[in-house]
Amino acid sequence: MSKSWTFLLTALLTSVIISGCGSNEKPTEADENANATEENNVEVEDTKEEVEEAATTATSTSDFSDLIKYMEEETEGTAKVLYENKEPQVHEMDGVTLSLDAYTLVELNDFHTDFSIPFNDQTNGGVIIAQYTVKNELDKDVYYTPFLYLSFTGAEKDYNNFRDLLPPEEQLVEKLSPTNDYLLKAGETVTGYYTYPFGQDHLQDALNVSTVTVEVPAPLAVKDDFSSTIGKDGQFTLSLNDAGAEKIKANAAFYNDKVTLDDMGEKKMLKEQSGIGKSEQLGDVTVTFDGYQFTDFTPNAVEAPRFENFKTGIVLLTVKFNLDNKGSDSVSLSSMSSKLTLNDGTQYTLGEGMLLDYSYDDVIAGGQSGELLQIYLLDKEQYDKIWKNKSFEVEVGPIRNQEAKDISKGKTAIFEF
Repeated sequence: MSKSWTFLLTALLTSVIISGCGSNEKPTEADENANATEENNVEVEDTKEEVEEAATTATSTSDFSDLIKYMEEETEGTAKVLYENKEPQVHEMDGVTLSLDAYTLVELNDFHTDFSIPFNDQTNGGVIIAQYTVKNELDKDVYYTPFLYLSFTGAEKDYNNFRDLLPPEEQLVEKLSPTNDYLLKAGETVTGYYTYPFGQDHLQDALNVSTVTVEVPAPLAVKDDFSSTIGKDGQFTLSLNDAGAEKIKANAAFYNDKVTLDDMGEKKMLKEQSGIGKSEQLGDVTVTFDGYQFTDFTPNAVEAPRFENFKTGIVLLTVKFNLDNKGSDSVSLSSMSSKLTLNDGTQYTLGEGMLLDYSYDDVIAGGQSGELLQIYLLDKEQYDKIWKNKSFEVEVGPIRNQEAKDISKGKTAIFEF
C-alpha cells in the first residue's frame, strides 16, 4: 500500500475515534456509504499496485541469456540478440491478467537441419522469446489455454510456440497444458516462456513491417465450456526495432479501430476533438458523443487492393461514443450501425463495420458502460475541396442486443459537429 493511502487511512481512523468519543449517535447511512466507498477505493488501489509490482518483479527476472545459450546448444546454431524490450504489457480479463513481461528477438543462424521445419525449411532465421505471466486474482479456479498466436501485416501464417528450443520446465505451454487441464487455481500465478521461430525470409518480412501482434485469449470459468468466457480477448503489439517502437508510440494517439490495431497503413492526424459530451437517450441506453478524429490514411502494400477505388487518397473519420447501459439486455457493438451526413446535408455515407475490431462477443452488459467506435471512409479530394469546412452529422442506432434485436424501438441518436 502506498504511503499516501496509509496516511489517509490513519487520518480517517483518527477522525472516527475522535468523533466516536464525543457522541453516542449511530453512524448515518451516508457515513456508511462514504466508508464503503473509501474501502473500495483502497482495494482498487491495492490491486493496481499488486499487478504493477508483479509485472515489475517478473520483468526484473527476465534474463534471457541462459535460455539463448540453451537454444544454441540444442540447435547447434549461433545466436545474436537483435532487439530486446522489458516494458510490461498487461491485459486484464475480469480478475485474470496476462502480462507480457519482456521479450527478445534473436537471430539464429547455421543451426541443425532437424530444426528447420518451423523455420520454413531454412537453417537461418530468428526467434522471439517472450516471457508471460498469468495471474488469477479470483477466489475460484479458472482454465487458461495459452495459445498466444503471433502475426504481422502480410504474414503467410500465424506463428506459435516451438517446444524444442527451450527447456520444457521453463515453457508456459508446459506449465498450463492438457496434463493439468489448463487449470489456474484461485490466487495462482504462473510465469513461463514462449518461442516464435521465423525462417530467414519471414524474419526479414517481419523486420520490414517492424511490429508484430500477439492474440491474447480469455480464460474459461468451466473446463472446455467456451460459453463461460471470463473477460475479453486482447492483443499485445511488439516492436522489433527502433522503427517499430516509434510506430507504436505514434499509434497511441489514434482510436483503436481495426486500421490502427491491425497496422493496415499509416495514419496522420488532420483534425480531432475530444470530451464533447453531448448525450441522447435511446431506450435504456445513454449515448454520449465523446469525440472524433479525421486522419489522412495511406494503406500499406498488403491492404492497398481493398482501397483501390479511392484514386485521390483516403481520409478516415473515426467517431467515439460512450454508452451507458441501464437496461437488462447486453448491447451488441458488432450489430451497431451508423450514418454520416456531410456537405451540409446533401450527401451521406454509412459506417464501415469491416474496419472495426468488434466480434459477436463484444457487448456492453446491462448495468455497465463502455466505448463504441464508428468509422467512415472519405475521398480525400472531396474532403479537402468541399467537406472539411462544412458541417457533419452522425446518426447512430438503433440499439441492438446480442441477437441483433432492436431494443430502442427504432430510435437513433443524431449529433452535429
